[in-house]
Amino acid sequence: MSYEKGRSSSIAIPNSLKNLQFQTQPEQLAIEQAPDKLYIGIPVECTLQDNRVPLVPASVAILTAHGHRVVIESGAGRNAHFSDHDYSEAGAEISFSKAEVFNAGILIKIAPPTLDEIDLMHPNQILISPLQLPIITQEYIQRLLQKRVIALAMEYIKDDAGTFPVVRIMSEMAGLNAMLTAAELLSSTGGGQGILLGGISGVPSTKVVILGAGIVAEYATRVALGLGAEVRIFDNDIYKLKRLQNQVGRQLFTSVLNPRYLEEELIHAEVAIGAIHAKSGRTPMVVSEDMVSKMKPGSVIIDVSIDQGGCFETSEVTSLDKPTFLRHGVIHYCVPNIASRIPRTASVAISNILTSILLDAESTGNVEALLFMRPGLRHGVYTYRGCLCNEYLGERFGLKTASLDLLITSNG
Repeated sequence: MSYEKGRSSSIAIPNSLKNLQFQTQPEQLAIEQAPDKLYIGIPVECTLQDNRVPLVPASVAILTAHGHRVVIESGAGRNAHFSDHDYSEAGAEISFSKAEVFNAGILIKIAPPTLDEIDLMHPNQILISPLQLPIITQEYIQRLLQKRVIALAMEYIKDDAGTFPVVRIMSEMAGLNAMLTAAELLSSTGGGQGILLGGISGVPSTKVVILGAGIVAEYATRVALGLGAEVRIFDNDIYKLKRLQNQVGRQLFTSVLNPRYLEEELIHAEVAIGAIHAKSGRTPMVVSEDMVSKMKPGSVIIDVSIDQGGCFETSEVTSLDKPTFLRHGVIHYCVPNIASRIPRTASVAISNILTSILLDAESTGNVEALLFMRPGLRHGVYTYRGCLCNEYLGERFGLKTASLDLLITSNG
């Protein structure tokens, strides 16, 4: 703005200010911070006879090529038929010290850590492992809280589409595996009545009842129908029932979880598959012990939902070395890590998902920054720096819970 000469209201401007605009100014450039390199530890699994490994050599090669450090405890991939040499060639460090592995900033396990393993953990460490509700105790949760670790449950991690990627891929394998396992258990060598799962000319087909209409049910149904069995599917979600029929490509017997209809079908069934997945907390128990007692002697129950508590009242967690037990003359198979029967395939499937998450963490700087940006990943967090974030676990063990969103915001 200019003022006329001689006006008393004009303000004299010093020359130093007038000439400042013609001087060279320093340019302020935004300097990107180099992302933190990840330190990832993979220990040997020592519980539930789990044969899987969370990262396979091909994934390790990708991570180490990006400059990340991966330390594998010697023998971690042996049961999945990956040798120490395979990992070494992929760029991993092979360690004979469990303490060194547990010193990693990110610890990835395919089974929940034992209490002794929790003692080796340190504050602000990130633990990625399954939660497996039936074997989780109050002491387990309190130990994690005391260690102030950030614990993520694999089965509760969501992707950008709102689905559970680890659950989905494991469910595909579990569905296929469940029917193949049922076929073995129905045979006389498997402890059953010597029944062929399926149908042949002149002999009535076996009947299969499936609880739930998700991914496990879809793949179990495909196998059962391929073998010639009759399938009955129960779920309260009508949309899921319609989706399953569309995916399979044929009309199926479907019903809501009406106790009367369910009991009638269980009485005549040779196989019952529990395939209900809870979005958080325990799976609903939909089959009572009284219903199980009315099933045929030698019939088979495979409770795929046992990792979330199971949907049969008679279900109890079993392991691969002793996978079955008898209750009311019915064979129960309740192995929470059923995919460990095919450890190499299962390891590759899990590794693909985890590698994607770890590479995303690189682009944001670290996993904690990724938690801030990805609500689906936050959904899997159940302990955060000494605070319990899972409401179901809080109610189950009588512990105080806190909002993870508020905790992350306050720490940010």
